[in-house]
Amino acid sequence: MRLVTFTTGAAPALGVVKGDSIVPLPDGMAADMIDLISRWDALRPAVVKLATESASMKLADVRLLAPVPRPGKVMAIGLNYADHVAETGREPPKQQTWFSKMQSAVNGPFDPIQLPKASTMVDWEAELVFVVGKRGRHIAKADAPSHVFGFCCGNDVSVRDWQNMTPQWILGKSFDTHAPFGPWIVTADELGDPHTLGIRCLVNGETRQSSNTCNLVFNVYDQIALLSQAMTLEPGDVIYTGTPGGVGMAMKPPVFLKAGDKVRVEIDHIGAIEATVTPER
Repeated sequence: MRLVTFTTGAAPALGVVKGDSIVPLPDGMAADMIDLISRWDALRPAVVKLATESASMKLADVRLLAPVPRPGKVMAIGLNYADHVAETGREPPKQQTWFSKMQSAVNGPFDPIQLPKASTMVDWEAELVFVVGKRGRHIAKADAPSHVFGFCCGNDVSVRDWQNMTPQWILGKSFDTHAPFGPWIVTADELGDPHTLGIRCLVNGETRQSSNTCNLVFNVYDQIALLSQAMTLEPGDVIYTGTPGGVGMAMKPPVFLKAGDKVRVEIDHIGAIEATVTPER
């Protein structure tokens, strides 16, 4: 099942994607995506039934928002593909390297990415994103799959000079609009194994990153097991799982995004997100 948060110009609404159309969820079924996820066990039968009905809206006629517009937490892991580690010149990590992206960085799947006034060193990072479905702390790796609600495409947009000015990466990873994800949540039961997916990033139609999620150093379930030792994972939390090799910073010479560039992230069996780089007003 593919679940979206969308708007037609009014308040955000929820829906189920069918082909190129949407079946909206009835008003009052859930307040927002976090509420839907939190009560999924109870609401799932009704949503499944709705998914069999005729769609009443075309995707082309709505604006898709980030599936979870205001996640409680946005966490991201660094240096999590061997080819990306190699291109940065670092040693393979023995431990998971985590940072957070602020809520205000969350962006819709097709909304513009800002080229900030403070820097021109803006880079792309195609990533598999997962959304937490069930609250938990100290989750065993064997139990981790039951805590994943679903998966999205994401771009961990990174402002490299700000990222590297201190050992802490949060500022360089949290500029406004620099956490786009979507275009929908593909529920975990539909996607199946998340570690067999082709992942790509294209800039102006040219492939810059191409890998497979089987190459994750620490897979999705490793990530849940570690994170949940430190913090309670809650429904709607959004986790960026790392980027493969091919980022602009590692090109010779380095290449960064400029105004007018189009950045597309594709993941097999999930879909794609795409943004135009636009100067900050």
